[in-house]
Amino acid sequence: MEPERPPAPRRTHLAEERTLLAWWRTGLAALAVALAVGRLLPAVLESSSETPFVVLGVGYAVLGLGLIVFGLVRDRAVHRALEAGGFAPLSARLVVAVTIYLALLALATIALVLLA
Repeated sequence: MEPERPPAPRRTHLAEERTLLAWWRTGLAALAVALAVGRLLPAVLESSSETPFVVLGVGYAVLGLGLIVFGLVRDRAVHRALEAGGFAPLSARLVVAVTIYLALLALATIALVLLA
């Protein structure tokens, strides 16, 4: 005998909750990278100038904070849409903006790795 499946709305709400937690986990991971790049890496490399590492670390920290805050904003928007029986698509502009920001962080990281 197959176990009873929960109703679709319940599954959908649980998926929404898992998505919020994923935004938060990703934000916390970016904050960990910020700490590693901004504080630990200059000490390990015994770099003469910490400034580029700190600037890049702040860039990752801004990303982490943005992901954590946006996770909450997104969660509320999706929750409202679910309650109304609708759907809340992710903004294409936001996707482009975050992609550009990530690409800039990646290029800065590559430059720092090559120049350090």
